[in-house]
Amino acid sequence: MEELLFKYCPHCAHPMERRERGGRVRPCCPRCGFVQYLNPTVGVAVVVLEGDRILLGRRADDVSYGGMWCIPCGHLEWDEEVREAAIREFKEETGLDVRITGIAAVHSNFHNPRQHTVGIWFMGQVVGGALRPGDDLVEVGFFPLSNPPEPLAFPTDRLVIEELRRTSQDKTRRER
Repeated sequence: MEELLFKYCPHCAHPMERRERGGRVRPCCPRCGFVQYLNPTVGVAVVVLEGDRILLGRRADDVSYGGMWCIPCGHLEWDEEVREAAIREFKEETGLDVRITGIAAVHSNFHNPRQHTVGIWFMGQVVGGALRPGDDLVEVGFFPLSNPPEPLAFPTDRLVIEELRRTSQDKTRRER
């Protein structure tokens, strides 16, 4: 984390000092008052189910977590509405148009110490397009919730898949 902290103020170039702000010691500029906060970015994903199968994608070798599987996802851009970002990212990675139908999960992602994110997994319904890998993905397909391909790129995707599997099993039991 040390490498993420500014040594010099990005506003006035004065050396930063560590001071208590908001209950934590943070880099602060004694000249202009700038405080460096390490805030997470927002990741978005769309969960599309066909019965008890989930749409997953295998990441390209030249991107982070290359060769691993994930729920199609990406990052919220500046000035972008969170649902629109999820729809955009899903289209870029799968070729499919979706309608957001709800929220599947929200988790903090701590697996990468250089990039803390808050992930929002939306439920989605396909409304158009053609399934094909794109952007960061080289393969897409539906897999049983009970047996997703390995390795999964993100520990929180495993949590989401497990939550969906339990919900699906509970629904099946109630229907019997």
